[in-house]
Amino acid sequence: MMNRLKIELLPIEEDGYHIFLDAVINGEVARLLIDTGASRTVFDEERIKAFLSLENHSFEKIDKLSAGLGTNTMESHSVILEEFRLGETIFKEYQAVVLNMEHVNHSYRMLGQKPIDGVLGGDLLQKLKVVVDYRKKEVRWRMKPVKCEE
Repeated sequence: MMNRLKIELLPIEEDGYHIFLDAVINGEVARLLIDTGASRTVFDEERIKAFLSLENHSFEKIDKLSAGLGTNTMESHSVILEEFRLGETIFKEYQAVVLNMEHVNHSYRMLGQKPIDGVLGGDLLQKLKVVVDYRKKEVRWRMKPVKCEE
C-alpha cells in the first residue's frame, strides 16, 4: 500500500523552499518541517506540551547534546508520545526527542509564517523510505497501514 501525505512548499527569501506536512500526535494535528539533512525527528519542547496528557508530561534529560538547528549544541530531552501518526502509519509509544526550537519558530514568525511543532528528520524518512515529490506536492512511502514499533 502506498501512503501519501500532501506537503506545503514555502518559498524562503526567493532562493529556496521549506517543506511542511501535517502529522497527528495523540489525535491532534501537528505541523512538521521536513528536513532531509536532520539526523533525527525532533519536537519543540514548548509546543509538544499541547499534545500531551497531564500524566504523560514529564521530560527525561538525554545525556548527549544535540547539534543542529542553527546551534552547535543544545540540551535535549525525551518524552513518550502515546500515538504519532504519519498518514496511515502509526507509531505507538513513540519516544520523541524534544529540543528548544524557539529560535526556529521566531524566524518563521518574522517571515509571517505559522510556527512548527517539530522536524521530521532522516531517522524516520529513511526508515519509511520516503520520497518527496515536488511536482505532485506530496510525500509517499510504501508501508502497510499497521502499527510500527520503535
